[in-house]
Amino acid sequence: MQYYLQIQKAVDYIEHHLQEDLAIQEIASSASFSPFHFQRLFLAISGFTVQEYIRKRRLTEASKHLLDSDESILSIAVAYQYHSQEAFTRAFESYTGITPGKFRKENRGYIGQSPISFLHHPEKETGEFEMDKPAIVQLDRIRIIGCEYRTHLDGGRHYREIPGFYDDFGRNGHFMHIPHRTAPGMAYGVSCRFQDDGGFSFIVGEESGETGESPNQPYVSIDLPEGKYAKFNASGPAEHIQNKRDFIYGVWLPESKYVRRDGPDFEVTDVVNSRFPGSMRMQIFIPLV
Repeated sequence: MQYYLQIQKAVDYIEHHLQEDLAIQEIASSASFSPFHFQRLFLAISGFTVQEYIRKRRLTEASKHLLDSDESILSIAVAYQYHSQEAFTRAFESYTGITPGKFRKENRGYIGQSPISFLHHPEKETGEFEMDKPAIVQLDRIRIIGCEYRTHLDGGRHYREIPGFYDDFGRNGHFMHIPHRTAPGMAYGVSCRFQDDGGFSFIVGEESGETGESPNQPYVSIDLPEGKYAKFNASGPAEHIQNKRDFIYGVWLPESKYVRRDGPDFEVTDVVNSRFPGSMRMQIFIPLV
């Protein structure tokens, strides 16, 4: 519940600043989250990105001004952070199917995106994606050597791209050049190097012994910090794994008593016994305070 309360503070902040420039750093700060983690939680819980929500709310309020005032379309466009009437018209027509001028002339009733309330957030229908409770485990530091790929939260891009990262890592035999592999056949996927705009790195690699030195490019090394983690079993078709990740951030974490600490989360895939995309055997680890 605490997560919902924090995110609601950010929603209230957005509502009070719709006619101002909204920086993701300030929005996240109002909820006491890092920008990346806030965007990830908001996407998992609401189903759309922060920027998408802001765009819909601005266009919704702009439509009310079109009907309830005599202000020029240009003035309304500028008030809602569009730099030109043309840009506003394109966005408005894309969202509503009608230009602002025609919308005002025909005086159509319009219902857009209402402000979200996370204080009365309904329980999600998890259905077949409902997961067992995680095991809370204490892990020692783990050294990973692998290949680093860049991706982004926007529009679920990371879900589309991550399977390709694993494919590149395996198909090109990158795993064969990792020194002192301590768990051959177990591929790690590490989300890290988070950026304020929603971009992040995803490292695909394997566990390496303490004495192993990273090969030259394209290899990198990263240490998974010791500490407490929630460990989820997430086996099944690849498309279901995405829903299980969303379940963790959109349902389990906000409703649990735990707080996610800083640092990477990661997944471990049993590549020997997995068959993509129909039958994956994975575990997902989330760092906790």
